[in-house]
This record gives sequence, structure tokens and C-alpha cells, in this order.
Amino acid sequence: MKRPFEQAVTEHGPMVLRVCRAVLGPTEADDAWSETFLSALRAWPDLPDDANVRAWLVTIAHRKAIDVARAGARLAVPVAVVPDAAAPRADQPEDALPDGDLWTAVAALPEKQRLCVAYHHVAGLPHPEVARIVGGTPAAARRAAADGIARLRSTYALERTVSTHV
Repeated sequence: MKRPFEQAVTEHGPMVLRVCRAVLGPTEADDAWSETFLSALRAWPDLPDDANVRAWLVTIAHRKAIDVARAGARLAVPVAVVPDAAAPRADQPEDALPDGDLWTAVAALPEKQRLCVAYHHVAGLPHPEVARIVGGTPAAARRAAADGIARLRSTYALERTVSTHV
């Protein structure tokens, strides 16, 4: 017998929020989290009793995060002063870490690495589930997650060490 939806929210809600934050950053994560559970609530009655609820919720969160990111990309962002310098490139994460902020470091990862890190290390999903969500093989998901963590160790950890010793 399937348990009540409220139990699933209580048990998996914090993990889904962490995943949304890892994928989108702290600003947009709340919207994706809300959309995830609204969608899950609608689909809950049809979910099989033996379903992996954690993986199911991460899959929904993945799709909602994509929706939120696409919607945000279409919005104009007003600024008081136009910056002279170009924004840091995603392939140069060391330029995106002036303040040593973890979310900035995660956001600077290439998309597949960021998603694999979020879904495996934050949500705790096994690599075959991560591969099913992002596409590709379990070995590719494992490699992308490992590369993402290696990049975070080399950039974020280095920035943290430099800023604490200065």
C-alpha cells in the first residue's frame, strides 16, 4: 500500500530542495521545488506502489529545473551600470569564484557535470538512475560526476584556502 503523499514530502522534500539549489542556485530553487511537488501531487495517485519515490521526485525536479532555467533565460535583467568586463565563462570556473561561494562554483560546472553532481552527490541517486535522468550510460554519469567533483575540489577548495589565508 502506498503511503500518504505528505510523508513523501516530509521525507524527500529537503533532498529535492538541495537538488534544486545545486542545479539552479538558491534564488530560483524555491520555485522549482514548489513546482516539483505540485506536479508530484497530481501524479501521486497513478504512481505504482513499488516505485522509487526518490528517483521519481528527482526526475520531476530535473524537468522543473529546466523549465525554471528556460523561463529565467527569457527575462531581461535590469542593471544600474553595464559592466565593462565580460561574465566569467563556464569553461573557466576559476574566474567565476571571486567570493568562494559554493553555489557559484557549482553553477560554473558544465551542465552535465553539474546535473550529475547534484543528482548523485546531493540526491544520493545511483549512477544508473542519474544516467536515466540526464541521458547517457551509467559510466558516463559516473565520469561526469567525478569530473565535476574534481573541478570543485580544484577551484572551490583552492579559493576557500586562498581566502582564509589572506
